[in-house]
Amino acid sequence: MFRTRSLPAGFLHLKIGNVLLIRIVNRDILICLMAKQHKRTSRPSEDHTASSAGSKRNCSHRDKLMSGKRVLPRNLTGSEKLVQVIDEAFLAYNSARLKEGCRLFVEKMLQPDVTVGMSLSGALTPAGLGCSSIVPLIKAGFVDWIVSTGANLYHDLHFALNYPVCVGSFKLDDTELRRNDIVRIYDVLLGHGDCLMATDEVLRNILVRPEFQKEMGSAELHYLIGKHCAAWERQHGLKDVSVLAAAYRARVPCYTSSPGDSSIGMNVAEVELRGNKLRLNPCTDVNETTAFVLAAKRRGGKSAVVMWGGGSPKNFMLQTQPQIQEVFQIEESGHDYFLQVTDARPDTGGLSGATPSEAVSWGKVDPNTLSDAVVCYTDTTIAMPLLTSYALAKHKPRKLRRLYDQRGQMLKALAKEYFACNRVKMVDGSDPLLD
Repeated sequence: MFRTRSLPAGFLHLKIGNVLLIRIVNRDILICLMAKQHKRTSRPSEDHTASSAGSKRNCSHRDKLMSGKRVLPRNLTGSEKLVQVIDEAFLAYNSARLKEGCRLFVEKMLQPDVTVGMSLSGALTPAGLGCSSIVPLIKAGFVDWIVSTGANLYHDLHFALNYPVCVGSFKLDDTELRRNDIVRIYDVLLGHGDCLMATDEVLRNILVRPEFQKEMGSAELHYLIGKHCAAWERQHGLKDVSVLAAAYRARVPCYTSSPGDSSIGMNVAEVELRGNKLRLNPCTDVNETTAFVLAAKRRGGKSAVVMWGGGSPKNFMLQTQPQIQEVFQIEESGHDYFLQVTDARPDTGGLSGATPSEAVSWGKVDPNTLSDAVVCYTDTTIAMPLLTSYALAKHKPRKLRRLYDQRGQMLKALAKEYFACNRVKMVDGSDPLLD
């Protein structure tokens, strides 16, 4: 028997064999169903059993693919430690990527033979991340060299000088803030006159001191400023509030990829008009950071990069490998460990969202270690305190590498290998002096 479905009111239908005549208003539609009569050759239960068995035979990798931890976490009670929450409740999506990043950092990047570079983009120090996270990471020996926006290092000075940076609101009237001499970084408030301009005045006064009257790289500039930051901390009875002070004490070199793109560079430019002799040489920064990475590899160790945000600091940190391979033509394979926290998408083509697999094509990341690369798409202000707390709880402090004090030695080793690989002379035609 052929069974027809009920039709809405107003529909007339007549079944003749396998032909159904449907009358809709004044139009006749003839539908040939031509349904084939299927013979049952076996019982349904036998079909199901055979299908299941065949499916199991064809899924040779099923057990391996389904071998991950079951998603069945315990109820949270409020008594858990942060490490427990990350390990046991961060099971999917970007929480799982953050857990992977935390474990990559603790279990592999913090091994004694790994040199860790860290890039800082976005307004992190005004948000308090310098105090809460970056300083503890430096003190624990968990970061060996830094590339930062100049703005992060400039705003770090407010904390060393004990100038207030306050929690505000993104809903405030900016015209009203301007009238009241207040500057807003989203929901963080700073005084214009008694914080920004006061910091500028202090900065200009130290930039004209004798030790600044020469050409230097940004690491030396920030080291000299960091020495003053450490003194300001002591003067105001503060402890561990300044990134530059902590970096000075730990001899962690701090670079900026765009020296003129911050209030530090702006004040350097101001005193230059008055005859100051300070000159920042970006070539020094390129060669020193490249020397750190090459030295890590030549000592039989590994190179790790941790990038908070993207932008120019991320590129400056990653370009150390193309500098070695493409420009210096020294055989190398790329960074070994890659961790980035970003909110940038990869499909727009910007470097901020570029994936580690794309970096492989540039020689920035070793293709053999691509499994040790994690990208977490979230806000740095969320992820950085979590990773810092996790790392401090799970790993004991490392011996400080003090790369700032090794810059000269590592630069000589870089130059020696460069000339050995390229067989070139100095631009004036003389032989290089490598001793």
